[in-house]
Amino acid sequence: MIPNKIQTHSVVVGYLLWILGFLGAHRFYYGKQLSGTIYFFTLGLLFIGWIIDLFLIPGMNEKADIRFYQGELDYNVSWLLLAFLGLFGIHRMYMGKWLSGLIYLLTGGLFGIGYIYDLWTLNDQISLINSSEN
Repeated sequence: MIPNKIQTHSVVVGYLLWILGFLGAHRFYYGKQLSGTIYFFTLGLLFIGWIIDLFLIPGMNEKADIRFYQGELDYNVSWLLLAFLGLFGIHRMYMGKWLSGLIYLLTGGLFGIGYIYDLWTLNDQISLINSSEN
């Protein structure tokens, strides 16, 4: 744990997403888009990398806390909404992006492509919103 630093990400959420980790969900959550994409296409490097990540999550969590900005929007809420309701755009509505949220709702996350885009960029979208509030 980092002293005097507000945590942006949660180990508990990291482990919840790890359950879906053979598809890379926890790696995307911690800002590791490239390895998340590799996990997505290789089933967590044939489940071996997925099991190893069980022990790596605390370190990934600490690095994410250093990298991303705390603010009004909560990363954990956003990621849980994306992981479980992303095709409906609920995470975008939570971020105040109502128009794109409604478009996602009507088009299944722009036919899945917008959902994948958000897997790659959600942490940065939230950091940008949170840093502009300060």
